Amino acid sequence: MDLKFKVTGRIAKPVHEVFEAVADPAQLSRYFTTGGAKGRLETGTIVTWSFHDFAGAFPVEVAEVVPDQKIVLRWAAHEGAPSDGDAGAKSAGYQTTVTMEFEALDDGRTLVTISEEGWRETQGGLKASYGNCHGWTQALCSLKAYLEHGINLRDGMYK
Repeated sequence: MDLKFKVTGRIAKPVHEVFEAVADPAQLSRYFTTGGAKGRLETGTIVTWSFHDFAGAFPVEVAEVVPDQKIVLRWAAHEGAPSDGDAGAKSAGYQTTVTMEFEALDDGRTLVTISEEGWRETQGGLKASYGNCHGWTQALCSLKAYLEHGINLRDGMYK
């Protein structure tokens, strides 16, 4: 079994505005990275993302950026969460790949597709893939609420 997933959502904003809300660390920190984001998403950089619901900051390798179209990230596979009793959600020693695609729709909205793949076919990999699918679905909902209504859905949710 190939452990991977894809989630999608439509956001009622132009593609450039949606893309910038992800690529710009100041905006990303307002609705997704509850502990803050450092570094703009640009090809070849390593940025850090921090979340109140996980200990420490995560390094995120930016593999590819095509402005207003695609962002490809690599980060450590974490096969457990602190809430599951895994102290610090330790890295499993390999990376997964996250691909975000942005498509301008004829009605002025943007279709955002986020996929992640690369987990090992283990019970830990399966559990981690489900956790990240949940997280990226929530990220899309948070992005929509932030851009369309100025609301931070994650504010106070985890801490």
